[in-house]
Amino acid sequence: MRLLLAEDEKDLRDAIKAILEKHNFSVDAVANGKEALDYLKYNQDYDCLILDLMMPIMDGYTVIKELRDKKVDIPILVLSAKSLVHDRVLGLDLGADDYLVKPFDSQELLARIRALTRRPITGASSIIKLANLSLDRSDYSIKTPSGQLVLPTKEFQILELLMSQPKAILPSDSLFNRVWGLDSDADQNSLWVTLSNLRKKLVSLESEVAIKSVRNVGYTLEISND
Repeated sequence: MRLLLAEDEKDLRDAIKAILEKHNFSVDAVANGKEALDYLKYNQDYDCLILDLMMPIMDGYTVIKELRDKKVDIPILVLSAKSLVHDRVLGLDLGADDYLVKPFDSQELLARIRALTRRPITGASSIIKLANLSLDRSDYSIKTPSGQLVLPTKEFQILELLMSQPKAILPSDSLFNRVWGLDSDADQNSLWVTLSNLRKKLVSLESEVAIKSVRNVGYTLEISND
């Protein structure tokens, strides 16, 4: 299950991301509404948007309106310290699906997300297939005729990003930021090590899909049917 989190308070953003990842969600986290729209523009595979209302550059109200005006039907869960009925009604009337007032309990947050993502999905399937390789978002597994493996979160996130755009070259910095986050203390070595481990697993499953390095640019997928 893949989520997009937009929250400008770094400590809260990091805490929510950690909670969600602990419960096996794949999470991209951004600091304002404009970044959220940019992520959604290039990736339609998110199962839910978790959105703060009061953010710099572009607030949550504007994000909701733009998405709904463009007929983007991603489930939206608003997180906000604005607890007045007027504020909740405004967010819901603009097109949000649910509204959770800060501060909130992490178990309630998880329950709200589960409820929103249980609704019928009209967009992407939970399974991505490419050549003889299948990736299942529901349990973080990959499968070929030779076997099946469950991937650690970061390996899964990298492969999911690449398989969602199989003909694209994803820049190294972009891939790192989307998996580790803009505020991570990790460095590019973490990306290299994770990619190395992922490549070994693809080889062990005799996958026809391989991860190719594009010098000084980033990474893409290479398919061999030999």
